[in-house]
Amino acid sequence: MKIGILTSGGDCPGLNAVVRGAVLKGITVHGHEFVGFRDGWRGVVQGDVIDISRTMVRGIAKQGGTILGTSRTNPFDNGGGPEVIEAHLVRLGIDAIIAIGGEGTLAAANRLTDVGLKIVGVPKTVDNDLDATDYTFGFDTAVQIATEAIDRLRTTGESHHRCMVVEVMGRHVGWIALHAGMAAGAHAILIPEQKVSVEQIAQWVTQANARGRAPLVVVAEGFVPEHLESPHSPRGLDTFGRPRLGGIADKLAQELETRTTIETRATTLGYIQRGGVPSAFDRVLATRLGMAAIDAVVEDSWGTMVALRGTEILRVSFEEALGQLKSVPQERYDEAAVLFG
Repeated sequence: MKIGILTSGGDCPGLNAVVRGAVLKGITVHGHEFVGFRDGWRGVVQGDVIDISRTMVRGIAKQGGTILGTSRTNPFDNGGGPEVIEAHLVRLGIDAIIAIGGEGTLAAANRLTDVGLKIVGVPKTVDNDLDATDYTFGFDTAVQIATEAIDRLRTTGESHHRCMVVEVMGRHVGWIALHAGMAAGAHAILIPEQKVSVEQIAQWVTQANARGRAPLVVVAEGFVPEHLESPHSPRGLDTFGRPRLGGIADKLAQELETRTTIETRATTLGYIQRGGVPSAFDRVLATRLGMAAIDAVVEDSWGTMVALRGTEILRVSFEEALGQLKSVPQERYDEAAVLFG
């Protein structure tokens, strides 16, 4: 059997470990052949592939990014669609696809599976927002990177008696902000799931400052203050029609400095959270998911995604995987909020 692998959407620490796990088990246990689609769905739509040998995946588990390249191509746009993709698969002799990606990637895979293409999914989202799996690879690494960056920024805040506002990833959910904020001892954590007024944030900042602390605010990019209806999105939409987020930290810093008279600085961590080598946890998880994806292919479990539940890897349907986002529950936020101010 010849299997095509793609990595789609934003890059993420652990992508290469998934590829390695799938290829090594597929070759050594089942004798499969592998090709990689270049740049995600773009390679699928255009039939642009490279051969993946055992030698090619040697040592790549510790590398960040993806050796296959990625993009945010929509496989149904720009000359794509099921008929075009199927024609390329037949021409190249590819029997099945392993699609590694997040919500947009898996939604596209679900539509293609519905019309008969043979696809297995592997969840990839730094935000950790897929409800069907307990954790996604890349999340642990992103939290570690964010925590280290916040620790460094805090020393500057303390030296200059400033309030520091740090923006981390989190489009719809605040898992990175919650974990990194708690780990770094933030005086306020702002996430998309919780509407908080600027007045309340200013109060937390003032309380910390009154105790002689340099206030630290961690905010997810998708946070919406109580007086607004939608997240800050000055850069329009991406190829999947989603707002390009970023910049909420700058707006909050201006508001907080005006309300509290405390000198305030904002930092957006941005793509640094996606970069670099994956953590040990993410390497292990990604490798296990890649190996489990091959098992799903061998057993013809098309239209399923491999997922982590507890410590076990199992399969769920694309429909279940895409059913709802895994948001931060109220009790987890209340737990953290005890430490605010």
